[in-house]
Amino acid sequence: MQRDELAAWLRLALTPGVGNGAARRLLAAFGLPADIFAQSEAAWQTCVTPAQARALAAVPEELEALLQTTWQWLQAEGEPARAIVTLGDAAYPPALLATEDPPLLLYLLGAPRFVHGAGPFAPPRCLAMVGSRNPTAQGAEHARQFARVLRAAGLTIVSGLALGVDAAAHEGALLDAPDPDTPATIAVVGTGLDRVYPRANKDLAHRIARHGLLVSEYPLGTPPLPANFPKRNRIISGLSQGTLVVEAALQSGSLITARMAAEQGREVFAIPGSIHAPQSRGCHALLRQGAKLVESAEDVLEELRLPAAAPAPAGDAPDATTPAQQEVLQALGFDPLGLDALVARTGLDAATLQVRLLELELDGRVARLPGGLFQRLGAA
Repeated sequence: MQRDELAAWLRLALTPGVGNGAARRLLAAFGLPADIFAQSEAAWQTCVTPAQARALAAVPEELEALLQTTWQWLQAEGEPARAIVTLGDAAYPPALLATEDPPLLLYLLGAPRFVHGAGPFAPPRCLAMVGSRNPTAQGAEHARQFARVLRAAGLTIVSGLALGVDAAAHEGALLDAPDPDTPATIAVVGTGLDRVYPRANKDLAHRIARHGLLVSEYPLGTPPLPANFPKRNRIISGLSQGTLVVEAALQSGSLITARMAAEQGREVFAIPGSIHAPQSRGCHALLRQGAKLVESAEDVLEELRLPAAAPAPAGDAPDATTPAQQEVLQALGFDPLGLDALVARTGLDAATLQVRLLELELDGRVARLPGGLFQRLGAA
């Protein structure tokens, strides 16, 4: 992209009062942004309102500074690679282009082979995974394990780099050796790509940039504004064949993503959880509305008509539990439980029980929760 072309796209995106819909009408009528700004106000008014036409005639004050910053960002050498894909670009993701409100610009940061190779969105097989920022231990483990298995089946995992389920899904997709041909995971963020939010996920963002892609529709320098995060959810669902909700409360932003996926004609999946957990109520609501119930990764693959993932190598399989450990797991069930309740269920003394729980915790079969509770962990 040449500097003049970038300037015209940024001017169109920055023009106040001209949203994506009006910009698309202008692009359809006049061609590229440079051709749009060569027209008269009278010509613009055939596509937009008089107020929007007046706004188009004025050059935004912040354009020059943003142009300079963006051009320098694009010219940076080394890794990760940077690029901007425009709505008129052949590399623009077809799945997103088919949605009602595709962004004008997509800023990309990632491995050079994906940013500059056959096309950053060449692989059509993507699955969105979203959920609570405060998941249960079981929910976080589900996100990691489902993402790992689904990635092994050839799906690119798309999420939003938020705390909780999003981060666990990205981590799960990155667990195994990277595929040189497809991104392991795509993080769609609600800030400019020169910022990482939340800061706790900075290291994770750097790993994604090495083995996948970071994507944003927002200009460089955009801070984490609350309104931007629900808006970016349409990109998460729009890039994907389906959306899997791992855990979600009734007012969760994950339900916004699921609704957008349904409106875009994509599949919606939900993992059921405990009837006692607030983080499961959003998933249960989705299931009542017709979402596909998911108990294993194979359920997702079957619905998307994809082959099952290859079984994990024997060395990756967890060690078999001893009869003594199995007794504790059976008593624990799958809901959080305190030590006193476990003592009553098993008849074991507290010291013996704590030793067995520690062994199970080290094996990744049990999680220790706040408040002295323990929860059994399942697998994908």
